[in-house]
Amino acid sequence: MTALALRTPLAAWRFSVVLGLLALAGLSAPPVAAEEDIWPELKEEIFGNRPILDGRDWVALEAPYRAHDAAVVPVDIIALRPQEQDRFIKTITLVIDQNPAPVAAVFHLGKSIGLASLSTRVRVNAYSQVRAIAESNDGQLYMVSRFVKASGGCSAPASKDADEAHANMGRMKLRQFAMTPRPETPAPVASAISHPSGLSNLRQAQIMIRHPNHSGLQMDQVTRYFIPAHYVSDIEVRQGDEVILSVEGAISLSEDPAIRFHYLPNGSRQLNVVIEDTENRVFTNSWDIEASPSGS
Repeated sequence: MTALALRTPLAAWRFSVVLGLLALAGLSAPPVAAEEDIWPELKEEIFGNRPILDGRDWVALEAPYRAHDAAVVPVDIIALRPQEQDRFIKTITLVIDQNPAPVAAVFHLGKSIGLASLSTRVRVNAYSQVRAIAESNDGQLYMVSRFVKASGGCSAPASKDADEAHANMGRMKLRQFAMTPRPETPAPVASAISHPSGLSNLRQAQIMIRHPNHSGLQMDQVTRYFIPAHYVSDIEVRQGDEVILSVEGAISLSEDPAIRFHYLPNGSRQLNVVIEDTENRVFTNSWDIEASPSGS
């Protein structure tokens, strides 16, 4: 895998450099006024002059209007149509406008993902629009957004002590689920899931990673120095040798990142996960694919 700073959208790379300099100087990043609309500038830095269309026919975005914990804000990206051979979503970029590094993650979707629905947890530093920008296979961008009231998520202290976090760093857990339509499932997706020739074999899985995901804005409560940024930069999930999902992470993903995703079984017996962080530590794990997963 390649280092995140070489591949991530320009805005996140610039802000990560600023954060590194601020941490070295022992300073915190200046707050941004929540009412300031910085999206036009962010859009240009991340996507250049590419047009972005209304994405309500492609995906929906769910997040709490008022977050219970700004350091662990659940975000669900819900696909409104199944992945089709000639029409599918290939990447989803998650942006939090007011965060010091606005690009929270870029999700690259493999051919056998089946459904471009994803769930994760993020930090929100100030009242902000949270955006999901989906890129289709023809290169067109589609966006949906939701306003979230939360503050201080990027500088909130870690929930675990440093020794515990270090001892468990890189440990992973995988949960596997059967996929059944729910009442709120969009009709095209529910139809595809139920149809024998469609997505009737669709599975869900959730990878949970133990990692402090330090943002560079958190203060050591003993030394009173800022803790250097140290976070999960790359996640790759394979079904056998086939990539289901790869993720470029950044400081806006929460402590102990978790990603929930879908996939269509391809006959392989294992799910394999490789994780790399910004200190070039690599963690791997594999799990047998359950014949009849349960849960929801």
